[in-house]
Amino acid sequence: MAILVLGLALWVGAHLFKRIAPGMRARMTERMGNGSKGIFAIALALSVVLMVISYQRAAFVNVYVPPSWTVHLVDLFMILAIALFGLGSSKSNLRGKLRHPQLSGFALWAGLHLTVNGDLASVVLFGTLFVWAFVEMAVINASEPRPTPYTGGSTVGTIRLLVISLVLYAIITAVHAWLGVWPFPG
Repeated sequence: MAILVLGLALWVGAHLFKRIAPGMRARMTERMGNGSKGIFAIALALSVVLMVISYQRAAFVNVYVPPSWTVHLVDLFMILAIALFGLGSSKSNLRGKLRHPQLSGFALWAGLHLTVNGDLASVVLFGTLFVWAFVEMAVINASEPRPTPYTGGSTVGTIRLLVISLVLYAIITAVHAWLGVWPFPG
């Protein structure tokens, strides 16, 4: 569990560092140029590796028993979580409707996982990431002026986003099955 917490701390710290310590981040960039981005990329990659490995190896400690119907909820809303995650980079006409589509999709993903996983490792992992996404949104809102909303995009861009989301959903489902976690009922 300690490695899971370390991975989460690295994830949260690397993401919030720019906004919590802007002076220090600016000095790093001044000294190292774009090399400072590499340090944060390595820290984030390491955090993901630590989280995945420690989550897979964590002992099962039951905290709560989720209702069985929540699997259906997750199966449906995971497509929305994936679409929200990609919305900020899409050419969808919906892009300008939400200030933090990627973080909103991430929060939805984490929250959905909490509805079907009641073990301690899941509560720590997905609960922390769920809270982090909202903290990140609040910190961004407090530290950066609201940008001009995106006004481009088209219905074709929205359809493309949906198709890509469905393909990614199928890939994610296949990865879950490969890892031995069947995401559908039965």
